[in-house]
Amino acid sequence: MSAPLDVLVLGGGPAGAAAALAAARRGARTVLVEKAELPRYKTCGGGLVGAARDQLLSAGIDLPAVTRGTAEAVTVTWGGRLPVTRHAPGPLVPLVLRAELDEALVGAAARAGADVRTGVAVRSVDLDGTVVLRSGETLRARTVVGADGSASRAAAVVGVRCDQVDLGLEAEFAVDDARAATWAGRLALDWGPVPGSYGWVFPKGDLLSVGVIGPRAAGDAVRAYYRAYREQVGLGSAVPVTDSGHLTRVRSLSSPLARGRVLVAGDAAGLLEPWTREGISYALRSGRLAGEWAAQGRPDGYVVAVTSQLEPEIAAGRRLMAAFTRHPGLLQAAFGGVPGAFGLFGRVLDGRATMAGQLDRPAVRALRQLRNLVATSRAIRAVCDGGDVAGMSGHDAARCTPADAAAPHR
Repeated sequence: MSAPLDVLVLGGGPAGAAAALAAARRGARTVLVEKAELPRYKTCGGGLVGAARDQLLSAGIDLPAVTRGTAEAVTVTWGGRLPVTRHAPGPLVPLVLRAELDEALVGAAARAGADVRTGVAVRSVDLDGTVVLRSGETLRARTVVGADGSASRAAAVVGVRCDQVDLGLEAEFAVDDARAATWAGRLALDWGPVPGSYGWVFPKGDLLSVGVIGPRAAGDAVRAYYRAYREQVGLGSAVPVTDSGHLTRVRSLSSPLARGRVLVAGDAAGLLEPWTREGISYALRSGRLAGEWAAQGRPDGYVVAVTSQLEPEIAAGRRLMAAFTRHPGLLQAAFGGVPGAFGLFGRVLDGRATMAGQLDRPAVRALRQLRNLVATSRAIRAVCDGGDVAGMSGHDAARCTPADAAAPHR
């Protein structure tokens, strides 16, 4: 058993690399262990929203070096129909391959002083900061950062709970110059047939990333949608370079982020936006916070920081996901005919606006209150028509007079 480390990071994805980089920059004796050899493929759309780009720039990452493509236009469809294309005045989102991005981030952590060990698998994690590797070696740390993905061993020890689990399916296709030119600078989004699902095409030079995501509970329907969407974009019979799937998990509101000497970040913590399932920016931000607070031996400070800085956006994503699940056509209508909708979409992507900020605007709050009032009124009327006030509150029951209950409403 070696001497205690200050910080031990499990996982070499964006969250783990950001944590190791932040801890090492603060002078903590930091070790990062990753079970695979880098670079390694990871299923991920690879779009960098503004918050992710900001974190990468602060980490010293050369963005042009890891960018495979940039989108300035978006084509939106609903079940493959009603295509609407909108153009932005400039680049909307850089597109990367996770293998290259993760390798660059881990390299930055190593240059900052972190001891990076790849090809190292973890057997067990203990709340006292003890980690046993599959090789039999035991490491001890004052703080362990679990950033080991959605099937995290650290998350199991901390007791992370998730209330939204989705199945993502994605393939990378090598394309010829003609097809690459057709897609250059343009990404596609499709609101899918499974409630809460959508598909995408992201151009990355001579590669196209094509995928869908939807509820794991509707796995067979999501797989059928994946096959149909590949046909829809003209790649149904093409042989992919890679074809994979993974699960994304969104933490429950009351789920813990730390326990004992162990804290969790990124996918291990279920930190991602519930509607788009965007996770890179949440991984980078939570990883940086994890490294900063782990270097101080303060898991409690990490919990407070994540709750105050990231949870409002996750909560906004939950509300948008609920609306999208019920009314996907509203998004299509907004892109097609609502002035300013695409501009707002672009501002959210590049970080000039946030989902939480837009949902908290006075006009949106007023609409939400009106919707709740209408729903309550309908519920009261339904009970009154049925003549049953036994389950109503005293306030609502007072609105339903005996005459109301006896006569149908006109």
